[in-house]
Amino acid sequence: MNEEGRVRLDKWLWAARFFKTRSQASQAVSGGNVHVNGERVKPARFAAVGDLVRIRKEHDEYLVEIRVVSGQRRGAPEAQLLYEETAESREQRELARETRRLLRGEGVAPPGRPSKRDRRLIKRFTRKDE
Repeated sequence: MNEEGRVRLDKWLWAARFFKTRSQASQAVSGGNVHVNGERVKPARFAAVGDLVRIRKEHDEYLVEIRVVSGQRRGAPEAQLLYEETAESREQRELARETRRLLRGEGVAPPGRPSKRDRRLIKRFTRKDE
C-alpha cells in the first residue's frame, strides 16, 4: 500500500490484474470503458476504498467495489483481495457467457482442406453436374 494510501486508478486497475499493462489500463479509462461511482473519470483520478468501479473489457463487464488501495502488482490470489465483485455483476457475466456459447453453435468444423472422403464426395457431386 502506498504511504498516503493514494494510488492512481489506472495503476490500481493494473495491480488488480484487470489489465495486463498499465498503458492498457490507462487507455481503457481514457476511452470511457471504466466508470467510478457512475461517472466517467480520467486515469489520474485517485482510487479510494468503497468506490464502485464498472469495467468493460472485451465482452465482459465487471462491477467491483474497491476493498484495498494498492499500486503494487502481485499474484492473482492476492490481487483478488483488492476488490469484491458484486453478485449482480457475476450473474450478468455468466448469463452473457452462456448466451455467447449458445450463439456460437456446436460441432462446426473449422475451415480447412477437405478430407479424402470430402474430396471423393466433391468429385462425385461435380461429375453429376457435367
